[in-house]
Amino acid sequence: MLLTFLVATALAVVRLRSLFAVVMLSGIYSLVTAGIFIALDAVDVAFTEAAVGAGIATMLMLGTLRLTGHRQVAPRHSPLLPLLVVTITGGVLLWGTRDMPRFGDPAAPVHHHVAPRYIEDSPTEVGVPNMVTSVLASYRGFDTLGETVVVFTAGVGVLALLGIGGRRRRDEGAEDTDDDGGTRPG
Repeated sequence: MLLTFLVATALAVVRLRSLFAVVMLSGIYSLVTAGIFIALDAVDVAFTEAAVGAGIATMLMLGTLRLTGHRQVAPRHSPLLPLLVVTITGGVLLWGTRDMPRFGDPAAPVHHHVAPRYIEDSPTEVGVPNMVTSVLASYRGFDTLGETVVVFTAGVGVLALLGIGGRRRRDEGAEDTDDDGGTRPG
Protein backbone atom coordinates (compact mmCIF):
# COMPACT_ATOMS: atom_id res chain seq x y z
CA MET A 1 0.00 0.00 0.00
CA LEU A 2 2.79 2.44 0.95
CA LEU A 3 4.76 1.67 -2.21
CA THR A 4 1.66 2.30 -4.34
CA PHE A 5 1.12 5.65 -2.63
CA LEU A 6 4.82 6.44 -3.10
CA VAL A 7 4.64 5.77 -6.85
CA ALA A 8 1.41 7.78 -7.19
CA THR A 9 3.03 10.72 -5.40
CA ALA A 10 6.09 10.53 -7.64
CA LEU A 11 3.93 10.50 -10.79
CA ALA A 12 1.95 13.49 -9.52
CA VAL A 13 5.20 15.40 -8.88
CA VAL A 14 6.31 14.78 -12.45
CA ARG A 15 2.98 15.89 -13.97
CA LEU A 16 2.30 19.08 -11.98
CA ARG A 17 3.36 22.56 -13.10
CA SER A 18 2.62 24.32 -9.79
CA LEU A 19 5.92 24.36 -7.93
CA PHE A 20 4.16 24.90 -4.60
CA ALA A 21 2.17 21.69 -5.11
CA VAL A 22 5.38 19.89 -6.11
CA VAL A 23 7.10 21.02 -2.89
CA MET A 24 4.16 19.85 -0.80
CA LEU A 25 4.05 16.49 -2.59
CA SER A 26 7.80 16.11 -2.09
CA GLY A 27 7.24 16.48 1.65
CA ILE A 28 4.49 13.86 1.47
CA TYR A 29 6.84 11.60 -0.51
CA SER A 30 9.40 11.88 2.29
CA LEU A 31 6.79 11.08 4.94
CA VAL A 32 5.63 8.01 3.03
CA THR A 33 9.25 6.93 2.66
CA ALA A 34 9.65 7.34 6.43
CA GLY A 35 6.58 5.14 6.85
CA ILE A 36 8.21 2.48 4.68
CA PHE A 37 11.36 2.65 6.80
CA ILE A 38 9.24 2.18 9.93
CA ALA A 39 7.58 -0.86 8.34
CA LEU A 40 11.09 -2.23 7.70
CA ASP A 41 12.03 -1.65 11.39
CA ALA A 42 14.53 1.09 10.54
CA VAL A 43 13.14 3.68 12.93
CA ASP A 44 16.37 5.70 13.12
CA VAL A 45 16.46 6.08 9.35
CA ALA A 46 12.73 6.91 9.32
CA PHE A 47 13.29 9.67 11.88
CA THR A 48 16.09 11.16 9.79
CA GLU A 49 14.01 10.97 6.60
CA ALA A 50 11.06 12.65 8.27
CA ALA A 51 13.18 15.40 9.85
CA VAL A 52 15.41 16.16 6.88
CA GLY A 53 13.29 15.12 3.89
CA ALA A 54 9.88 16.28 5.03
CA GLY A 55 10.95 19.01 7.43
CA ILE A 56 14.12 20.87 6.55
CA ALA A 57 14.09 20.23 2.80
CA THR A 58 10.45 21.31 2.49
CA MET A 59 11.14 24.53 4.40
CA LEU A 60 14.19 25.31 2.23
CA MET A 61 12.20 24.68 -0.95
CA LEU A 62 9.37 26.92 0.30
CA GLY A 63 11.95 29.63 1.00
CA THR A 64 13.29 29.20 -2.52
CA LEU A 65 9.78 29.50 -3.97
CA ARG A 66 9.34 32.75 -2.08
CA LEU A 67 12.36 34.10 -3.94
CA THR A 68 11.67 32.64 -7.39
CA GLY A 69 7.96 32.12 -8.07
CA HIS A 70 5.28 29.45 -7.96
CA ARG A 71 4.88 28.39 -11.60
CA GLN A 72 7.20 26.29 -13.71
CA VAL A 73 8.22 27.79 -17.02
CA ALA A 74 7.39 25.58 -20.00
CA PRO A 75 10.55 23.89 -21.33
CA ARG A 76 11.86 25.09 -24.67
CA HIS A 77 13.51 21.80 -25.56
CA SER A 78 12.35 18.21 -25.94
CA PRO A 79 12.37 16.12 -22.76
CA LEU A 80 13.63 13.05 -24.66
CA LEU A 81 17.32 13.49 -23.78
CA PRO A 82 16.69 13.77 -20.01
CA LEU A 83 14.30 10.79 -20.25
CA LEU A 84 17.00 8.77 -22.04
CA VAL A 85 19.63 9.68 -19.41
CA VAL A 86 17.28 8.73 -16.54
CA THR A 87 16.34 5.46 -18.25
CA ILE A 88 19.97 4.49 -18.82
CA THR A 89 20.91 5.43 -15.24
CA GLY A 90 18.00 3.39 -13.86
CA GLY A 91 19.02 0.42 -16.00
CA VAL A 92 22.60 0.61 -14.77
CA LEU A 93 21.40 0.79 -11.15
CA LEU A 94 19.15 -2.25 -11.64
CA TRP A 95 22.00 -4.13 -13.33
CA GLY A 96 24.23 -3.31 -10.36
CA THR A 97 21.81 -4.99 -7.95
CA ARG A 98 21.73 -8.34 -9.77
CA ASP A 99 24.16 -10.08 -7.43
CA MET A 100 22.72 -8.75 -4.17
CA PRO A 101 21.29 -11.32 -1.77
CA ARG A 102 17.51 -11.49 -1.57
CA PHE A 103 15.85 -9.29 1.06
CA GLY A 104 15.84 -11.07 4.43
CA ASP A 105 18.03 -13.92 3.22
CA PRO A 106 19.56 -15.54 6.33
CA ALA A 107 22.55 -16.68 4.26
CA ALA A 108 23.51 -13.08 3.37
CA PRO A 109 27.08 -12.14 4.36
CA VAL A 110 25.92 -9.40 6.73
CA HIS A 111 24.19 -12.00 8.91
CA HIS A 112 27.36 -14.07 9.28
CA HIS A 113 30.12 -11.49 9.77
CA VAL A 114 29.05 -8.06 10.99
CA ALA A 115 25.73 -8.46 12.82
CA PRO A 116 26.78 -11.32 15.14
CA ARG A 117 29.82 -9.37 16.30
CA TYR A 118 27.73 -6.29 17.13
CA ILE A 119 25.08 -8.38 18.89
CA GLU A 120 27.57 -10.37 20.97
CA ASP A 121 30.28 -7.80 21.73
CA SER A 122 28.35 -4.53 21.91
CA PRO A 123 27.01 -4.83 25.48
CA THR A 124 30.50 -5.49 26.90
CA GLU A 125 32.47 -3.12 24.65
CA VAL A 126 30.11 -0.15 24.73
CA GLY A 127 27.83 -0.77 27.69
CA VAL A 128 24.71 0.59 25.99
CA PRO A 129 21.74 -1.82 25.95
CA ASN A 130 20.18 -0.40 22.75
CA MET A 131 21.91 -1.96 19.74
CA VAL A 132 21.27 0.93 17.32
CA THR A 133 22.49 3.52 19.80
CA SER A 134 25.64 1.56 20.55
CA VAL A 135 26.48 1.21 16.86
CA LEU A 136 25.80 4.88 16.03
CA ALA A 137 27.48 6.31 19.12
CA SER A 138 30.50 4.03 19.34
CA TYR A 139 31.32 1.94 16.28
CA ARG A 140 30.20 4.66 13.86
CA GLY A 141 30.96 7.63 16.13
CA PHE A 142 33.21 9.45 13.68
CA ASP A 143 30.74 8.83 10.86
CA THR A 144 27.92 10.31 12.96
CA LEU A 145 30.13 13.28 13.88
CA GLY A 146 30.94 13.80 10.19
CA GLU A 147 27.25 13.75 9.27
CA THR A 148 26.55 16.32 11.98
CA VAL A 149 29.32 18.59 10.70
CA VAL A 150 27.99 18.30 7.13
CA VAL A 151 24.44 19.22 8.19
CA PHE A 152 25.71 22.14 10.29
CA THR A 153 27.89 23.40 7.42
CA ALA A 154 24.96 23.15 5.01
CA GLY A 155 22.80 25.14 7.41
CA VAL A 156 25.43 27.86 7.75
CA GLY A 157 25.80 27.92 3.96
CA VAL A 158 22.06 28.34 3.45
CA LEU A 159 21.97 31.17 5.99
CA ALA A 160 24.89 32.84 4.22
CA LEU A 161 23.17 32.50 0.84
CA LEU A 162 19.96 33.96 2.20
CA GLY A 163 21.92 36.86 3.69
CA ILE A 164 20.58 36.52 7.23
CA GLY A 165 23.69 38.11 8.76
CA GLY A 166 23.75 40.93 6.18
CA ARG A 167 20.25 42.08 7.09
CA ARG A 168 21.12 42.47 10.74
CA ARG A 169 24.20 44.58 9.95
CA ARG A 170 22.19 46.83 7.65
CA ASP A 171 19.52 47.28 10.34
CA GLU A 172 22.14 48.11 12.99
CA GLY A 173 23.69 50.79 10.75
CA ALA A 174 20.39 52.63 10.31
CA GLU A 175 19.38 55.41 12.65
CA ASP A 176 16.86 54.53 15.35
CA THR A 177 13.74 56.62 15.81
CA ASP A 178 12.50 57.56 19.26
CA ASP A 179 8.86 57.62 20.40
CA ASP A 180 8.43 61.30 19.41
CA GLY A 181 9.23 60.61 15.76
CA GLY A 182 12.70 62.21 15.99
CA THR A 183 15.92 60.41 15.28
CA ARG A 184 18.69 59.49 17.61
CA PRO A 185 22.13 58.21 16.70
CA GLY A 186 22.29 54.42 16.14
